[in-house]
Amino acid sequence: MNSTIRVGNLFGIPFYLHPSWFLVLGLVTWTYSSGLAAQFPQLSAGLTVLLGLMTALLLFSSVVAHELGHSFVALRQGINVKSITLFIFGGLASLEKESETPGEAFWVAIAGPLVSFILFGIFTAIGFLTGGSGPLAAILALVASVNLALALFNLIPGLPLDGGNILKSLVWKITGNPYKGVVFASRIGQVFAWLAIASGLIPLFLFGSFANSWNLLIGFFVLQNAGNAAQFAKVQEKLTGLTAGDVVTDDSPIVSVNMTLREFADQRILYWQNWYKFLVTDDSGKLLGTISVDDLRTIPTFEWSQIQITEIMQPIELYNTVKSDIPLLEVIQLLEGTKLSTLPVIGKNGVLVGILEKAAIINLLQNPVPANPA
Repeated sequence: MNSTIRVGNLFGIPFYLHPSWFLVLGLVTWTYSSGLAAQFPQLSAGLTVLLGLMTALLLFSSVVAHELGHSFVALRQGINVKSITLFIFGGLASLEKESETPGEAFWVAIAGPLVSFILFGIFTAIGFLTGGSGPLAAILALVASVNLALALFNLIPGLPLDGGNILKSLVWKITGNPYKGVVFASRIGQVFAWLAIASGLIPLFLFGSFANSWNLLIGFFVLQNAGNAAQFAKVQEKLTGLTAGDVVTDDSPIVSVNMTLREFADQRILYWQNWYKFLVTDDSGKLLGTISVDDLRTIPTFEWSQIQITEIMQPIELYNTVKSDIPLLEVIQLLEGTKLSTLPVIGKNGVLVGILEKAAIINLLQNPVPANPA
């Protein structure tokens, strides 16, 4: 998420707070401190605020534990957890990739609710064993009930909730297609989102009541994320089976290292008017570096016939290239992560295949995908 604040690591996982979390922390602290003050009038104002803050922190700690449940199972499957973030609607564990099988996806999804159920049992047991009726017992009962509600709410069978991911894994198991699972679970999530929005709007329009305004916010949040998940799944399904080599630009801007600057300038004017940066290869076709139109401007034109490209070309780092057999979905993630718009594509023999443009992938998504040659 943008504008998040990193506050450290949890078991080696980067931990972030979204600014909206501080607003919710204040609201939860005020709400529960007011409730404790009304229930236990003998408590001082300062103590009720302190107990309210402790309650809020216990609730958010429960959310963190829920996300850690997902994270630990993912780590056991060899999936890196990029971060855990707390924000206005709870928490989010960001995983590096999806599970490889529907069974593994099921356990990652259900781990969070299981942790919440366990915390419900622990806090309920502690409250029962202490046998008290004071503020501590009230706080324990509240935290227990919130963990139960967190588990049950997340089991709603629609994305982006855990229940949606469980449903996705079941549809994946039945159909053998993970993307169909995502689309189906996303649609169910959108249904629940509209129900939540309706439950917030109906009291507002009929009675002028904001009592269910939280449902309205949650509904819009679920609706947006469910739609995004379905759209991304359709993109993934469309690109499945395609590799970087399948979208290499025809007549890529490749020049020989043996060219003079004059030859390069003439060829650029004749063949590659729309390109400003070119890939330089040796006699065997292996990538050596790059040269741009701006590089020519640093050399007087009367010297172009005497200077070869090799003398002014810029080296290229290997991490700025991709292998031709890399899945196109991984290439998209690389382009997004590096903010690049083009990448050189290298074949299995180390020879340059051509250049891959982000625009070509976008065009591919907007048009029918050609059948792969046999």
